[in-house]
This record gives sequence, structure tokens and C-alpha cells, in this order.
Amino acid sequence: MSEQNYKAIWQEALTQIEAEYKENGQETEFNLWYNMEYVEDENETITVSVPSDFMWSQMTERGNVKRVEEKILEISGQSIKIKYILKKTTSDLKKSLDAALSHKPAETISKKDDSSKKEETIKKHELLNEDYTFDTFVSGDNNAFAYNVSLAISKNPGITYNPLLLYGGVGLGKTHLMQAIGNYIWKEKKGDVKICYISTENFMNEYTFAIRDTNPKNKTIEKFKSKYRNLDVLLLDDIQFLEKKEGLQQELFYTFESLFNNKKQMVFTCDRPITDIKGIEDRLRNRFTRGLSVDMKAPNYETRKAILQKKMSILNKHIPEDIIDYIAKNVQTNVRDLESCLTKMIGYSDLINKELTIDIAKDLLRDTFSQATTGAITIETIQKVVADHYNISLSDIKSKKRSKQFIVPRQIAIYLARELTEYSFPDLGNEFGGRDHTTAMHSYEKIEELIKTDSSLNSTIESLIREIKDYKK
Repeated sequence: MSEQNYKAIWQEALTQIEAEYKENGQETEFNLWYNMEYVEDENETITVSVPSDFMWSQMTERGNVKRVEEKILEISGQSIKIKYILKKTTSDLKKSLDAALSHKPAETISKKDDSSKKEETIKKHELLNEDYTFDTFVSGDNNAFAYNVSLAISKNPGITYNPLLLYGGVGLGKTHLMQAIGNYIWKEKKGDVKICYISTENFMNEYTFAIRDTNPKNKTIEKFKSKYRNLDVLLLDDIQFLEKKEGLQQELFYTFESLFNNKKQMVFTCDRPITDIKGIEDRLRNRFTRGLSVDMKAPNYETRKAILQKKMSILNKHIPEDIIDYIAKNVQTNVRDLESCLTKMIGYSDLINKELTIDIAKDLLRDTFSQATTGAITIETIQKVVADHYNISLSDIKSKKRSKQFIVPRQIAIYLARELTEYSFPDLGNEFGGRDHTTAMHSYEKIEELIKTDSSLNSTIESLIREIKDYKK
């Protein structure tokens, strides 16, 4: 195939993808994430340049590179090899993107070692991401307890808080803290320790493969049991997927017993309290609650801003302060969404090769924030959910009625509004019947103190928070 034909195929692939983005009003997205330029072809390989290592890694993680390659296959009917090089090195067409291509996926480790040592390293330090450390984790009011507990466990594994269960919504740092524990122990023990981080899904896949291999010579199930029961640290992610999987639960129960009895550390994560997961055997549920369960909450404004600043420092990038402030105020969901917005800003800055302005940021993030606002928690939502829970009317929540039937729900609603929104106490006073800000503050502090000693109220608060977040999803 001639160079002209290769170039035509490349351009047609991008043209078709661009048309799809334009149809959805996402032309800016296309310009950002498909910023690849045809350079030449040789030996049936198309060479393409990308702006930077950072952009390459983002294009790969987001699936943009795969999308182009699929489109080329669709157009040409053949698999054409594509080589990616940095834009700044296009004069040297033989220089590959070694730095970018060595970017490790989330569930790998990087150890500069010979092959035999590397094999042993992987056995002991399986699937840890070395970027997840306590130094790279931003601790704020929302997660300070989880952070301090995780650090304490790392310094005294198998003794303090065993097991640890971190629970909460998506993108709040559960996996980061879990792996930070593993990385800390690995470093302290100088590698002389067996640590395994694994998702429940992959744990289940391994188990399924083991029980299906009926050849006694392979001893697959025995190897599976030995692997997990002889660990020093087990880090099992997303245990909500154990639900209704009886065989897997049984195997985990015996693994748990073996590790616990030998004072080996276990850390689990879940998207909700273990008591809320149906289809879990009582004996296993009891084991999970034997240690400590910690709720991971969404970061407040100050923490969100600190997270963005920390991420920029790690990436050695700069975004103007007013844009950081704008993102922190508008993204109230989780760390993942925060970093997604920052990534978009950095990527666009690389694309236009000049400093961003607040107007550019607002335009670029308009659709993102529009979608976030649609699902944002409002005072009215909180008031309605609490009123429904206590079987009173919305007007009762805002009224001046002083009986306990109305005071407690009102105080709870004010507490939740303060926790789940950015409203100040004066604003909350206005939203709850024009009350003084000191009244709103008293209500918040009253509930804050009660939940420290009243487990029933604490459970009610957690249930209401989940209901509020799920409201009209």
C-alpha cells in the first residue's frame, strides 16, 4: 500500500471520529483527545506524533488510541501497525515513545531487576501501584480518621485494627489508602514480605479457574489456597461483589481465619457498610466487623483544592489559581471527578501551548459542570428525604414548631445540609424558615455530638445520606 493510501486512511479515520464528536456537540473534546498528527509510514507502519508523554498516557487510558486503531481497521479491512512518537522528536522518526510506553497501568508494579528477581518480587508484592502512597494522599476533615488509622496499621500490621474495612462511594480514595498501606509495609520490611492487592472480581476469577481445573496433577485449588493463606498482607478491593457468591465466600472465610489466626493484616474496601450488603453469610459478615470499619466521605472545599494542588505538584504542571478555585467549588462529588477536570485543563493547555484563562476553563468545563449540577445535592432534596423518613411535611421541617417530633428531624436536616453542601450557617438559617445562623450552628453541633455516642442515630444518618445521594438518580 502506498504512503498516500496510508495517509488517506489515517485522515479518513480521524474525519469519521470527528464527525461523531461534532454530532454530539463535543468538537473541543475531539481537538483535545485526538491531537495526533500523521508523520510518515514505513514497513507497513504508520508513524504518528503526539504532543507529550502526559497526553499520550491520557489518550491511552481514555481509549482514544484504541478508537483510532479500530476505525483504521474498519476502513482498511486490515490491521495496520501504528507507531507513536513525541511531537518534539518528529525529526528523529526512529525514536520511540519509550517513556510514555513504559507508563504502568494501575494494577502493576515497577521494579528494576533481572527476570528471576522480578518474578519473586511479583509473588511477594503482587499488583501494587507504587504511586499510591501516604505522601500522595491528601488528608482532610472528610478522611482524616481513615488516613490516621491506615497509617497506624502500616506501622503495626496484623495487630492494630485487623481487619480494616474502608467503605464509601466511588472515587473517594479507598483504593489509594489500601495500597498506601501495602506500599508502606513493603518499604519498611525491605521487600521481605508477601503482599497481595487484588480486586474481588479477579479473586473470583482465580477461584473459578482453580475449582474448574479437575486434573489432580495440577493441584490448582491447593495452590490457590496456599497462595492466599500464606500472605502477610491481603488487600481485597470491592467486596460488595461477594454478594450471593456462596462458594467464594466460603473460601474467603477460611482464608480470613488462617490469616487472622496468624496475625496477618487484612484490608477490605466496599461501596457501602457491610451491614447493607445482602447475600453475605453471617459468619463472614461477623469476621468483617471484627476489626474497624471506616466511612470515606466526599472531600470539602478546602480538601478539594488541596487535592488539585497536590496533583499539579506531582505532574509538575501549573494551572492558574482562579481556575483551581473554580473547579474546587463546582466539583463536589469525588476525587476522580476532580482529577478528570484537572486533566482536561492540563491537556488543553498542552494543546494550545499557552496559559489558560478562567473564561477558557468555564467554556471547556461547561458540559461537565452542567452534568454535575443535574445530580447535585440540593437543600430541598435533603429536606424532602428527611421529612419523608420521619413522616412529616416539608413545611414542618421549615416551621417554628417546637415539639420533639419536628425539632429532631429539623436538626438532622440542617446537619446533613451542612455536611453535603457548601451552604454557610447563615444560608442554612434562611433555608430553614429564616432562622438565625446561631440556631443552625447549634442544630449542627447537637447532631454532631449525638452521633458520636448514639449508634442508632449514626446508622440513621448514614442511611439518609445514601438515600439523598440516590434521590432521582
